[in-house]
Amino acid sequence: MISPLVAVTGASGAVGGRVAARLARTGVPVRLLGRDPSRLPRLPGTVAAPPAAYGDGEAMHRALDGAHTLFLVSAHESPGRVLEHTTAVDAALAAGVERIVYVSFLGAAPDATFTFARDHWHTEAHIRMTGVRHTFLRDSWYLAGLPAMTATDGVLRGPAGEGRVSAVSHEDIADSASAVLLDEGAVHDGVTYALTGPEAFTLAEAAAELSRRTGREIRYVPETREEAYASRAGYGAEEWEVAGWVTSYEAIAAGELDTVSDAVPTLTGRPAESLAEYLRRNPESYRHLLMDA
Repeated sequence: MISPLVAVTGASGAVGGRVAARLARTGVPVRLLGRDPSRLPRLPGTVAAPPAAYGDGEAMHRALDGAHTLFLVSAHESPGRVLEHTTAVDAALAAGVERIVYVSFLGAAPDATFTFARDHWHTEAHIRMTGVRHTFLRDSWYLAGLPAMTATDGVLRGPAGEGRVSAVSHEDIADSASAVLLDEGAVHDGVTYALTGPEAFTLAEAAAELSRRTGREIRYVPETREEAYASRAGYGAEEWEVAGWVTSYEAIAAGELDTVSDAVPTLTGRPAESLAEYLRRNPESYRHLLMDA
């Protein structure tokens, strides 16, 4: 029996690439989608679709023709991201896609503190409205982001207060997504999974763990909203983007990202990875914080 074709978007990225590799190892037919096919990974049993951007309905329709399931990784943040998503979803249905697994964000809501989480809620609402079989994977913050957002001076700063975040690894997301995609039964239909790590911690606790791994003092410096905007003013980013950066921390302070779910162990059959385990496994993630780097 031939398995149904799975189309994987964002296959050149951290989540989509990992999912594509896992599916390829199982022998499931996989079509990789991207705006630039030359950046897509070369994996046995996979084919690259013609160039397709989410906002180009005709291109997405051509790229998805014949696919049964769409793994939809959210687009890069932009003011028009919701329209890009809804265009891609509508093109998928017009092409005959019967199932969508969408990578959303923890706490997605129309009034979420984190502005980009609102985009995810509107995208989810559109997918629900179409009536297509669907599953939503609401990821927490990435564990990889914690060392990445810590500056070389050893300071992790942001307006997160004493709130907690249940950050999750890319590996756990990919393993969970693959489990959902490979199960063609109806058990995942209409289900929203919160993909989190095994614990929720403060950024001060994250800094302490980074200190243990690097052997130097790593500090969390809480900021006010005004201080957060001022400290990021030099990046030259647009206002909507800076607002996303700042409100991602404010969502922690508001208690919107402290959910700890059993979805990862339930879907993968193993415990979710902790921050300490992630840092032990990925020393390159904090190399910029080592004194002799």
